[in-house]
Amino acid sequence: MITSHLPPLTGIDTHAHIFSRDLPLTEGRRYSPDYDAWIEDYLRQLDSVGLSHGVLVQPSFLGTDNSFLCAALRKYPQRLRAIAVVEPSISEVQLDAMQACGVVGIRLNLLGKPLADYSSALWQDFFARLARRQWQVEIQRPMVDLAPILPAILASGVTVVIDHFGLPEGQIDPELPAHQAFLQLLASSPQLYIKLSAAYRCKASRAQAQQSVSVLRSTCGGVDRFLWGSDWPHTRHEHETDYVAQFAEITALLPDPAERRQVLLENPAQLFKFQQQADATEQ
Repeated sequence: MITSHLPPLTGIDTHAHIFSRDLPLTEGRRYSPDYDAWIEDYLRQLDSVGLSHGVLVQPSFLGTDNSFLCAALRKYPQRLRAIAVVEPSISEVQLDAMQACGVVGIRLNLLGKPLADYSSALWQDFFARLARRQWQVEIQRPMVDLAPILPAILASGVTVVIDHFGLPEGQIDPELPAHQAFLQLLASSPQLYIKLSAAYRCKASRAQAQQSVSVLRSTCGGVDRFLWGSDWPHTRHEHETDYVAQFAEITALLPDPAERRQVLLENPAQLFKFQQQADATEQ
């Protein structure tokens, strides 16, 4: 049974998408769904592996219309948080309304898009406003392009989360200059987090994903800035994997129970503002 009351905090999936094929889709999209991914379907996935909470990420093909996302947050406020997609010119009133629903950050899905000047006044003001709210900026872009854009964003003081291992091609290779530059930023920027999610989007085998985890652990000095996301419903890869398989992947990548607890519970509870529930669970 799907519940909307305050459940004990057992684990948090920080990356999933919901949508309906009947929703208006943005122009220039790279993908159009031919099925529905309802919030109740997602909550059943969480329940199937014993996780209590989830973070919804606005899919790029829905653009800046976050109404479907916010409706799910209002329906299940105790179990969900969300990352929205907005324009940097968005008003404070609009951000207030999203925050009241449970939005805790915004996403920059930069795949296939020209990169903006993130040091400009428009973007710096936007990032500063997010930082004051203790929101985050989540970025999806291949690792080869991350080091040039991150310093300006990090300079604003906002927390930044990198999707899907940073999207290396295969595994992270510290010998590659672009990878090395990103790793240097990761080592020196305590507000920079990374999601161990969707290794299939990197075309990485489990061995390659394990090697990437090893490099990232060494770079960060531990796992305190690691997160996990299922990437449900695995758009474009639906026939290659499923929720249970992705949960098994993180179990294999983090065999130590203490590390898994930190990545699945402690880190996201604080970052995604589930901390009060985590505190209540500990009492």
